Amino acid sequence: MQTFPSGQLKRLLFVLNPISGDINKSQLRATITAYCAERGRRAEFFDTTGDQDIIRLRTLLATDSPLDAVFAAGGDGTVSLVAEALAGSTVPLGILPLGSGNGMAKDLAIPLTLNEALGLIWQHDIRQLDTLRVGGRFTVHLADMGFNACVVQRFAEGGVRGPGAYVRIATREYAGYQPATYQIETDNGTWQGKAFMLTIANANTFGSNVVINPGRALDDGEFEICLIAPFPGIAVPGLLYRLYTSNFDDSDYTQRLSCHRARITVAGARQVLVQLDGEPYMLPCPVEISLQPCSLRVLVPPATAGARLPRP
Repeated sequence: MQTFPSGQLKRLLFVLNPISGDINKSQLRATITAYCAERGRRAEFFDTTGDQDIIRLRTLLATDSPLDAVFAAGGDGTVSLVAEALAGSTVPLGILPLGSGNGMAKDLAIPLTLNEALGLIWQHDIRQLDTLRVGGRFTVHLADMGFNACVVQRFAEGGVRGPGAYVRIATREYAGYQPATYQIETDNGTWQGKAFMLTIANANTFGSNVVINPGRALDDGEFEICLIAPFPGIAVPGLLYRLYTSNFDDSDYTQRLSCHRARITVAGARQVLVQLDGEPYMLPCPVEISLQPCSLRVLVPPATAGARLPRP
């Protein structure tokens, strides 16, 4: 892990997603503005609308005067949007975890309460993370094909947010789901067969607290392809137990491939549904995956605690 000393962050942009999670955000702008003003900081805002957000955000970053940090206030999709806009620059990403799962924040040990996450403005390290390109699209956390991608698509189409809605959809979809056949070519070997789910993991943990890739890091210079083979219903309790207790490798139905680049083909498909950082996309098949090492700077809790945060 590479970290760098904290510095003074004075001019801050907050990217707000009004519909992430199941949290009422009606007072969020006022809360952040007051919190920063009381401590001598200037807060500015950018609202996502779902229409050309990455273009509008990049335009703002390119034409405006320099910012000291940009905070993503939302879930993993909002984090990925801001990360894509900042990748390759010196401006660090901050995360205010206000989504349904907040998997990226959990993997980076970022506090899950608003005030504590805002505290990273004053007390932080800067960590340089790897990012991925999956089928030409940016991703920083987790991507997958198969069962979870189907659930994420149904979740995105529905009008209800939050973990409860995700569980209901997953339970409904499981009964009729048919695993696909994949061919995987990597710089470390090949694999072919059926998979219930295939995860392209730059990180460890889904927002649901499922640990799909234990023991690896967002800055280790590799990514993993984590495979779950088709399994009988009787195996579900044991498999879920292993996924929730960081024991992914202890199942007869799991396998991991570590690599720097990969090519994934789905038998009989011209396009494949892929979940990227919580958002579903149809991508051309085969899907090419490549790693961009140390391409994103992120504010994380300091390795050594003890500094006192400013008070109003």
